[in-house]
Amino acid sequence: MDKRSLEAEIAELKMDYISLQGDIEKLESTGHETQVRNAEQRLAAMEDRLSELNKQLDELD
Repeated sequence: MDKRSLEAEIAELKMDYISLQGDIEKLESTGHETQVRNAEQRLAAMEDRLSELNKQLDELD
């Protein structure tokens, strides 16, 4: 993957992450515990992917 592709994927993932955080706040306020747990698991997976992508980007520099 080239630098531009990595940066684009990182940017997209960050936007999705922020959106999901907002969704979690709404779910928490309405008492949807199962959905909150699922969303938190997706956040963790996104964090892992962001870490991987940032490492790949660092290796290109």
